[in-house]
This record gives sequence, C-alpha cells and structure tokens, in this order.
Amino acid sequence: MAGDQRRWEGVTGGGGLGTIPFAWNLVTAGYIEQTIPGVIVSIVGLLLFGKVLEPLWGAKELLKFIFIVNLSTSACVFVTTIVLYYITQEESYLYTPVSGFYGVLSGLLVGIKQILPDQELNLLVLKISAKWIPSVVAFISVAVSFFIKESMSYLPIILFGIYMSWIYLRYFQRRLEVGLKGDPSDELSFSSFFPGFLRPILDPIASIFHKLFCGRSARPEGTGQQTLDGSRFPGSGSIEANRRRERGQRALEQRLAEKLAAVRNAEGTPPPKQQQQREDAEDDASDKV
Repeated sequence: MAGDQRRWEGVTGGGGLGTIPFAWNLVTAGYIEQTIPGVIVSIVGLLLFGKVLEPLWGAKELLKFIFIVNLSTSACVFVTTIVLYYITQEESYLYTPVSGFYGVLSGLLVGIKQILPDQELNLLVLKISAKWIPSVVAFISVAVSFFIKESMSYLPIILFGIYMSWIYLRYFQRRLEVGLKGDPSDELSFSSFFPGFLRPILDPIASIFHKLFCGRSARPEGTGQQTLDGSRFPGSGSIEANRRRERGQRALEQRLAEKLAAVRNAEGTPPPKQQQQREDAEDDASDKV
C-alpha cells in the first residue's frame, strides 16, 4: 500500500510515460519524503534557509522560487529516468519512485550564494564561504553515491535542483530594484561553482548558453545600466553584486539585532541607550551626594 502511494505521489518514469493521470507527480514529488529523517531535514532546512531569503525576496517570490525549482527539477528527473531506461533497458529506472525536497533545499543554497557570497559559515570544524556551499553539497552527493547505493536516487534531485535554481536566478528572476530579469554578475556565473583552474575551460562553453538565454532577459526596463545593443556598461555587474551583498548584510545585522533585543527583554536588561541613561543618572546622583 505504501509503495503504491509513493508511485502515485513520486516521480516514476513508468507512471508518467504516456499517461495523463500521473502528470501531478511533477508537482507532488518534491513535497513527499519517504523517510522520517528526510522530513526532519526538509523542515529544518526550509526554516533556516527561508529565514535568510524571505526578508530580501519577500514571501511571494520565495514561494514562486520553491514552486518553479520543484517543478523543473521533477521534470528533469522524469526525463532522466526515461533516457536511462532506453540506454540500459533496466526497468528499475521506470518504476522506482523518486521524491524529496532536497532539490528545493539545494536550490535555496544557490539563493544564499547569490545574496551572501562572502558570508562565512561554520561547518563542524571548517569555515567556508556561502558561495561554495552548493558546490560542496554537489561534490559530497556525487562522492557518497559511489559508496552508498541507496543515495543514488537523491543525486539527480540535488544536482538538478542546483542547476535549475541557477538558471532561474541567472536569467529569469525579476529584480525590481535594478529593472532587470536575472543576475548577470560574475559571482553567479556558471563557472563560479567550480575551482578557478577550470573556469578558462567552462567560460567559453557557458557563454554559448548565456547568449541563448540572455538575449531579452538581460535588457533594461527603464534603467540605464546597459547600452542600446544589450551590452552592459563596464563595472555594472560588480556594482549590482555590491548592492546585493550590502542588502544581505543589512538583513543579517537586522536579524541579529532583533535576536539580541529579544534576549535582553527576556532577561529584563534595558536596551543600551536606556541602560546608559540610567547609569548617567546614577552617576549624577552620587556626585550630588
């Protein structure tokens, strides 16, 4: 019974091939976890990552991002299972349900890479910049899949989640503050996910897809940050990246200040200004005595 339910709710190549009733799998698969630890990881990850992105994107944009990344990731996984079946003739690719929220979680990491690229995060004993977190997650997922067979089903979800979220943020996300669609900055280029020595090889290949996607989406909407032929003025990408980094830093400082104020209120400690005024009043009273 549980296996049949997972087939109806998860992505399966056999269930979706030529059958309309299983079309909803592309939407439901990302929200169905097959294990209790998976549910816990998904909820905690959504709360943590959403708390960083929601103040800057807004709730509407965050929900839109989750829906688009989940749908596009499920579609890519579905196509991949069909291709693998025709290549290998293994029916397990058609009838093994694949589901999970990990594609959206990995996509949210790309959003954090965009907003807070230089923010250092503590991972156990290591300190790593936020811009490298998606790359580290992808590398670990690939490495683990070689040793743990069960983790292989999560690998396409994670990789496609990172890739489809990058496509959306790079070319299609509407940014009202600069009047553009997408993010043309170097900090979010495709080669930024890889070590520096690979970038001279990847940049020419990525530029081909950049020209395909970026024709209309990179043009300004009422702003003068680009020339009439669609080329950007020198330095505009770095200016946009600095603005985005400053917004992310301000949002982070605001959250820390709110937490500090809540702790002080719980402990009965007055805010710094009121505490300083009270100390000055006590000093004046002691001087008069």
